Amino acid sequence: MKHLKHLNKYFWKYKWRFFLGILFVMTSNYFGILAPQLTGFVVDEVQHAVNPAAVREAKVFFDPTVSLAIHWMEAQAFSFGTLILFAGLLLLSFALLRGFFMFLMRQTIIVMSRHIEFDQKNEVYAHYQKLNALFYKVHATGDLMSRMSEDVSRVRMYTGPALMYLVNLLVLIGFSLFYMFSKDPLLSAYVLAPLPLLAVAMYFVNTYIIKKSESIQSQLSELTTIAQESFSGIRVIKSFFQEKHTWKHFNDKSEQYRKSGLSLSTVESVYFPVIGLLIGLSTLLTIYIGSVYQLEHKISAGTIAEFVVYINMLTFPVSAIGWVVSNIQRAAASQKRLNEFLHIRPGIENATNAKKISEIREMQFREVDFIYEHTGIQAVKAFNLSIQKGEKIAIIGKTGCGKTSIAQLMLRMYDVNNGRVLINGEDIRHLDIGSLRGLVSYVPQDVFLFSDSIEKNIAFGTEDISAVGVEAAAKAAMIDAEIGKLSGGYQTTIGERGVTLSGGQKQRISIARALSKSADLYIFDDCLSAVDTQTEQQISENLASYLDGKTSIFITHRIIQSIPFDQIIVMQDGCIVQQGTHIELVAQRGYYRELYLHQQLSDRTA
Repeated sequence: MKHLKHLNKYFWKYKWRFFLGILFVMTSNYFGILAPQLTGFVVDEVQHAVNPAAVREAKVFFDPTVSLAIHWMEAQAFSFGTLILFAGLLLLSFALLRGFFMFLMRQTIIVMSRHIEFDQKNEVYAHYQKLNALFYKVHATGDLMSRMSEDVSRVRMYTGPALMYLVNLLVLIGFSLFYMFSKDPLLSAYVLAPLPLLAVAMYFVNTYIIKKSESIQSQLSELTTIAQESFSGIRVIKSFFQEKHTWKHFNDKSEQYRKSGLSLSTVESVYFPVIGLLIGLSTLLTIYIGSVYQLEHKISAGTIAEFVVYINMLTFPVSAIGWVVSNIQRAAASQKRLNEFLHIRPGIENATNAKKISEIREMQFREVDFIYEHTGIQAVKAFNLSIQKGEKIAIIGKTGCGKTSIAQLMLRMYDVNNGRVLINGEDIRHLDIGSLRGLVSYVPQDVFLFSDSIEKNIAFGTEDISAVGVEAAAKAAMIDAEIGKLSGGYQTTIGERGVTLSGGQKQRISIARALSKSADLYIFDDCLSAVDTQTEQQISENLASYLDGKTSIFITHRIIQSIPFDQIIVMQDGCIVQQGTHIELVAQRGYYRELYLHQQLSDRTA
């Protein structure tokens, strides 16, 4: 239950809805609790009319509303039929008032729970946005989605229906016990004797429900992860003819989830029959002991009827105890899972008094070492580099040599382990992250496109770019002509992750997205690997012209001769092994010269 304390801030935010909801619950139950007393009066009147010698209770009513109503009717000297008619109309009025306030009760508490659900989903999503790249490397997407959807929905069942029924239960039981003990304490004690057994049963069952709920939520997250990965990788699954194997894996996990769910449902289903049995036992005791008392002329038939109505009124609230407890325990288990992520501090966040920057004039790496925390692999070792405004830099090397890690450090997706990254002479860790990334336009190695129109994908990094600007960026990326051939042109909606496009088309749209943003620094991370040599040559020439005078960094495993780089960095095992211009490096013996000769030979034989 301690995990649900996190929700207190929401209850305080919507305190007026919450307190009004409780007031409406009390008012609704107040008008409901008047019915048994009036019913007892009517039964006594009917019995006395049939048998004037029958026991008749003194007209003492512990509720002022009923007391005033009865005294008024008697003061009017109504006939028996008129008295019963007015009593029936009064019961109908109480029922209508109870229903009206019950409507208001739901309009406050249930609506409050929807507001809390909205706020909590936004809180979880906003927190996900703050967490650094490492977090997403070690947590499955399906699990993150499950926590934000399924877990938040389960918590809403606590902040809305479960809480409403809990308050309703407490208020109704409080009213009922007060009036029952005020009427006849001994009969009340006999009637309510079976109910403490319910508390004992709940105590033993709750522990099981908590553990089972946590296990079921974890299994659901695993199922969501498997489904998400299967849908994202469906082309790989089909190409390797692994549909049956994938289905079997999902089916096995789904079967485990089904068995766990059935096991929990079996335990929960015991609640209702047991509660029904205890309520039925209380009703039988009421009738039996009440009949004995009546034979002894201690109480009237009206009192027995009044107590039976009380017990019947308690049937639904008491029977809902199991449902309420189950939902509270499930909500606690779900909130615990949410808290696990909400309490994770972002690995990368702004320092106190972080400085905002308006331009990038210079960038320096000084003796930088970087190790990926989740794998322990050292990606960058003693890295030194100085980049001046307007320079074009190429970082070349084999796969896994640390090229992409350098780009990630420039964007401060990670922090260095040793050394410093300086921008305009300031340590990058002392700069405002938002202002820094706002000055950088980045084409990642793993292209990601949204399931939206091509135009919106290209304009993603900007807010006020025109259609002309989008087309200009597309032309520079050599994708404009192919977009024009599509049925919807720039308004064509592409599938999830751009599944309807080829690899080369996705890369070029990603390049166009980067070019559509006016930035101080452009980073292109192996963004031409999926295009042919001729297209690569044309795009490179366009980029050389488009980025004239702008600072740009090209990360690649091939030599790009169309762009006159001011510096070319050759990396191996996280270190710089060669550095210079194209002419200088070709003249030296080493990896760059070998790559250049191999590439020249490949281009001639292609």
